[in-house]
Amino acid sequence: MSSLFLLLLIFFGGVAAAVQPVINARLAARVGVIEAATVSFGVGTVLLVGLSLLVSKGSFRGLVGTPAWEMSGGLFGAFFVALTILAVPRLGVTTVMAALIVAQLVTGLFFDHFGFLGVPVEAIDFKRIFGVLLLLVGTALVYRP
Repeated sequence: MSSLFLLLLIFFGGVAAAVQPVINARLAARVGVIEAATVSFGVGTVLLVGLSLLVSKGSFRGLVGTPAWEMSGGLFGAFFVALTILAVPRLGVTTVMAALIVAQLVTGLFFDHFGFLGVPVEAIDFKRIFGVLLLLVGTALVYRP
Protein backbone atom coordinates (compact mmCIF):
# COMPACT_ATOMS: atom_id res chain seq x y z
CA MET A 1 0.00 0.00 0.00
CA SER A 2 1.48 3.34 -1.01
CA SER A 3 1.98 6.15 1.50
CA LEU A 4 -0.28 8.43 -0.55
CA PHE A 5 -3.12 5.90 -0.50
CA LEU A 6 -2.61 5.40 3.23
CA LEU A 7 -2.84 9.18 3.78
CA LEU A 8 -6.06 9.22 1.78
CA LEU A 9 -7.47 6.47 3.99
CA ILE A 10 -6.36 8.41 7.09
CA PHE A 11 -8.20 11.45 5.73
CA PHE A 12 -11.40 9.42 5.49
CA GLY A 13 -10.71 8.06 8.97
CA GLY A 14 -10.62 11.67 10.16
CA VAL A 15 -13.97 12.32 8.48
CA ALA A 16 -15.36 9.24 10.24
CA ALA A 17 -13.95 10.47 13.57
CA ALA A 18 -15.86 13.75 13.12
CA VAL A 19 -19.11 12.10 11.99
CA GLN A 20 -19.18 9.35 14.64
CA PRO A 21 -19.76 11.56 17.72
CA VAL A 22 -22.50 13.49 15.93
CA ILE A 23 -24.39 10.28 15.15
CA ASN A 24 -23.72 8.92 18.63
CA ALA A 25 -24.91 12.15 20.29
CA ARG A 26 -28.16 12.00 18.32
CA LEU A 27 -28.65 8.42 19.48
CA ALA A 28 -27.76 9.39 23.06
CA ALA A 29 -30.56 11.95 23.06
CA ARG A 30 -32.94 9.01 22.57
CA VAL A 31 -31.39 6.30 24.72
CA GLY A 32 -28.68 7.81 26.98
CA VAL A 33 -24.91 8.26 26.75
CA ILE A 34 -23.75 4.84 27.95
CA GLU A 35 -26.45 3.10 25.93
CA ALA A 36 -25.45 4.99 22.77
CA ALA A 37 -21.80 4.09 23.34
CA THR A 38 -22.84 0.46 23.84
CA VAL A 39 -24.77 0.45 20.57
CA SER A 40 -21.83 2.10 18.78
CA PHE A 41 -19.39 -0.52 20.04
CA GLY A 42 -21.88 -3.32 19.45
CA VAL A 43 -22.34 -2.40 15.80
CA GLY A 44 -18.58 -2.03 15.38
CA THR A 45 -17.99 -5.37 17.06
CA VAL A 46 -20.43 -7.15 14.75
CA LEU A 47 -18.69 -5.61 11.72
CA LEU A 48 -15.22 -6.55 12.96
CA VAL A 49 -16.21 -10.11 13.88
CA GLY A 50 -17.63 -10.52 10.39
CA LEU A 51 -14.48 -9.14 8.79
CA SER A 52 -12.24 -11.31 10.96
CA LEU A 53 -14.18 -14.40 9.90
CA LEU A 54 -14.37 -13.52 6.21
CA VAL A 55 -11.15 -11.78 5.21
CA SER A 56 -8.62 -11.68 8.02
CA LYS A 57 -5.45 -13.72 7.88
CA GLY A 58 -4.84 -13.32 11.63
CA SER A 59 -5.81 -15.58 14.50
CA PHE A 60 -7.26 -14.97 17.94
CA ARG A 61 -4.98 -17.77 19.19
CA GLY A 62 -2.28 -15.12 19.54
CA LEU A 63 -4.20 -13.73 22.52
CA VAL A 64 -3.05 -16.64 24.68
CA GLY A 65 -0.33 -15.30 26.95
CA THR A 66 -0.82 -11.70 25.79
CA PRO A 67 -0.42 -9.18 28.64
CA ALA A 68 -3.74 -7.66 29.71
CA TRP A 69 -2.54 -4.11 29.03
CA GLU A 70 -2.10 -4.96 25.34
CA MET A 71 -5.84 -5.71 25.20
CA SER A 72 -6.89 -2.51 27.00
CA GLY A 73 -7.38 -0.40 23.87
CA GLY A 74 -11.13 -0.86 24.06
CA LEU A 75 -11.16 0.89 27.44
CA PHE A 76 -9.64 3.97 25.83
CA GLY A 77 -12.09 3.66 22.96
CA ALA A 78 -15.06 3.46 25.34
CA PHE A 79 -13.83 6.54 27.20
CA PHE A 80 -13.31 8.40 23.91
CA VAL A 81 -16.74 7.52 22.50
CA ALA A 82 -18.63 8.33 25.72
CA LEU A 83 -16.73 11.59 26.15
CA THR A 84 -17.38 12.76 22.60
CA ILE A 85 -21.08 11.89 22.98
CA LEU A 86 -21.17 14.22 25.99
CA ALA A 87 -19.00 16.96 24.52
CA VAL A 88 -20.27 17.42 20.96
CA PRO A 89 -23.75 18.74 21.86
CA ARG A 90 -22.21 21.21 24.33
CA LEU A 91 -19.04 22.36 22.56
CA GLY A 92 -19.70 21.60 18.89
CA VAL A 93 -17.93 19.22 16.55
CA THR A 94 -15.19 21.66 15.51
CA THR A 95 -14.08 22.49 19.05
CA VAL A 96 -14.19 18.86 20.16
CA MET A 97 -12.21 17.66 17.14
CA ALA A 98 -9.65 20.46 17.51
CA ALA A 99 -9.12 19.71 21.21
CA LEU A 100 -8.84 15.99 20.51
CA ILE A 101 -6.26 16.57 17.78
CA VAL A 102 -4.13 18.80 20.03
CA ALA A 103 -4.29 16.20 22.82
CA GLN A 104 -3.40 13.42 20.39
CA LEU A 105 -0.44 15.37 19.01
CA VAL A 106 0.92 16.26 22.44
CA THR A 107 0.60 12.62 23.49
CA GLY A 108 2.17 11.55 20.20
CA LEU A 109 5.14 13.88 20.74
CA PHE A 110 5.89 12.22 24.07
CA PHE A 111 5.38 8.70 22.71
CA ASP A 112 7.69 9.46 19.78
CA HIS A 113 10.34 11.22 21.86
CA PHE A 114 10.58 8.55 24.56
CA GLY A 115 9.65 5.51 22.46
CA PHE A 116 6.78 4.59 24.79
CA LEU A 117 5.26 1.16 24.17
CA GLY A 118 7.89 0.36 21.57
CA VAL A 119 7.17 3.09 19.00
CA PRO A 120 10.19 4.24 16.99
CA VAL A 121 11.98 7.15 18.65
CA GLU A 122 11.63 10.55 16.95
CA ALA A 123 13.06 13.41 18.98
CA ILE A 124 10.94 16.41 19.91
CA ASP A 125 12.28 19.53 18.26
CA PHE A 126 11.24 23.17 18.00
CA LYS A 127 9.48 22.66 14.67
CA ARG A 128 7.24 19.91 16.03
CA ILE A 129 6.46 21.86 19.20
CA PHE A 130 5.67 24.95 17.13
CA GLY A 131 3.30 22.93 14.95
CA VAL A 132 1.40 21.71 18.00
CA LEU A 133 1.31 25.24 19.42
CA LEU A 134 -0.23 26.49 16.17
CA LEU A 135 -2.92 23.85 16.47
CA LEU A 136 -3.51 24.89 20.08
CA VAL A 137 -3.99 28.48 18.91
CA GLY A 138 -6.36 27.17 16.23
CA THR A 139 -8.36 25.36 18.91
CA ALA A 140 -8.66 28.58 20.90
CA LEU A 141 -9.85 30.38 17.75
CA VAL A 142 -12.60 27.87 16.94
CA TYR A 143 -13.85 27.55 20.54
CA ARG A 144 -17.09 29.42 21.19
CA PRO A 145 -18.03 29.46 24.89
